[in-house]
Amino acid sequence: METHVFLVRHGVTEWNQTKRYQGQQDVPLSELGQQQAERVAAYLADQPFAAIYSSDLERAHETARCIAAKQGISVTCFSEFRERYGGEWEGRTVEEVLREYPDWETVRLTGGVYGVEPTIAVQERFVRKCEELVRKHRGERILIVAHGMCITAALGVLTQGEIDFGKTRLDNTAISHLTHHELDGWKLRSFNQTPHLEAE
Repeated sequence: METHVFLVRHGVTEWNQTKRYQGQQDVPLSELGQQQAERVAAYLADQPFAAIYSSDLERAHETARCIAAKQGISVTCFSEFRERYGGEWEGRTVEEVLREYPDWETVRLTGGVYGVEPTIAVQERFVRKCEELVRKHRGERILIVAHGMCITAALGVLTQGEIDFGKTRLDNTAISHLTHHELDGWKLRSFNQTPHLEAE
């Protein structure tokens, strides 16, 4: 029995646009991000889901609510789908971090210092919750709205490295599609799809 899991990154925020680390800061969607959320919701409107889940941070939750409104269902939030906690980096621009933390590139990949959540911890919490939801929704289609880093980090595990965390960019409101089979495990069907933004 095959279960379909769709992962969607939240719409853009002002901090995304100004290249400022968000982490678990609760930054809302910008006006453009709200438009992106409406577009991905319209695109997915005729693709029914058994359930829609989200990070409990507002930028993801707002994106999920837009999608759910078109489906006529509610959103369930889980903290396991939050973005990585960024420690000392949260609220600072990429330029500031590059200047003040010469080991930035290594820490970005592994975490574990300056209060940055270890990458393996992000992967473990995200994948554990995904697998729990797959057991709950065997043979169904579910959608999860989360964040760029945590999605790509989790995909690095679920695809056994097919998606290379740290080298792969995920666009705002991009859709990635996985299937899970009880015998064959996880398979990546598509990654970083944004047909709804092509006219942007």
